[in-house]
Amino acid sequence: MFTIGDFARHGRVSARMLRHYDAIGLLRPEHTDAFTGYRYYSAAQFDRLNRIVALKDLGFTLQQVQEILEDRVTPEELRGMLKLRQVELEEAMSVAAARLTQVEARLRSIESEGHMPTQDVVIKTIPAVRIAELSAVAASYAPEHIGPVISPLYDELFTRLKAAGITPTGPGVAYYEDAPEGDGTILVHAGCTVAAGTAPGENVEIVDLPAVERAATIVHRGPMDTIMPTEQNLARWVDAGGHVSAGYAREVYLECPPDKQKWVTELQVPLA
Repeated sequence: MFTIGDFARHGRVSARMLRHYDAIGLLRPEHTDAFTGYRYYSAAQFDRLNRIVALKDLGFTLQQVQEILEDRVTPEELRGMLKLRQVELEEAMSVAAARLTQVEARLRSIESEGHMPTQDVVIKTIPAVRIAELSAVAASYAPEHIGPVISPLYDELFTRLKAAGITPTGPGVAYYEDAPEGDGTILVHAGCTVAAGTAPGENVEIVDLPAVERAATIVHRGPMDTIMPTEQNLARWVDAGGHVSAGYAREVYLECPPDKQKWVTELQVPLA
């Protein structure tokens, strides 16, 4: 038999937590001394303790843990609960990874403060282009709001183009504008280049983007999650040259292989 202190030490939990488990009937000691009130646990109770801790770490409440351990949840229900928790944890990991990427991008921007951009910026004319597009609203222009909106738009766009028998003839083109509500939300347009004579298909909008007489352009290499330093370098160049931007940058996806580290994207900022 183990004292509560020894059992807590070997089980890698606190004695306070064991007292709480006892109070709610989740894990009662094997024996409680009637005179001293001291709690004693058996080695066999490590099994139940391990299950409690594992289920807690999966995000289940203590009430849910108790129901599971007391067989008030069927194996099918438990499997469903575990699957749901697995999805939630994977989503949380994805969000955390995206947030870490944005932190790293901000750090790179901070580290480049006071330095002129080393990437080549080119002023050129952007010809008019016909694109097939889908649009949706994002909460803001922040990467964590744009990414979850634009990626599903492109997935759906290519599905609809295939169904409509429309074949892209050039790179993807994304552009942005302030949503008409004026509440800070952003209208996201995800498109891809199609032939000049392409007519709208079912559930596919065809748009003619006008030519841009003067645009400052820069090439970004790598995933879109890391585009912020490139975008800010372009903005610094525009400002240092006495230019004035006339809206959000277009994004032209020149190369999009499966490995996002090898993506090549051109940013095109229209100049007033």
